[in-house]
Amino acid sequence: MALSTETKKEIFKKYGKSEADTGNSEAQIAMFSTRISALTQHLKANKKDFSTQTALIQLVSKRKRLLKYLMHVDINRYRKVIAALGLRK
Repeated sequence: MALSTETKKEIFKKYGKSEADTGNSEAQIAMFSTRISALTQHLKANKKDFSTQTALIQLVSKRKRLLKYLMHVDINRYRKVIAALGLRK
């Protein structure tokens, strides 16, 4: 369930500083969120796909760690990402 190159470039362009800015925390969180939603849709159709379920849990954990890091480093950037992706209420 890999994302296409064009999709990644769009995400990095929108949330990062440029298309090549792949290390930006906001861009990585956005990419993880896109992959999480795709894997969730896949698991709705294929309930017994346990390897995808494991990958989904790992992605959620990675996103959670990045969000925690971003919250400690810069709370304003954290709030901006949360609002843009609609992760929290």
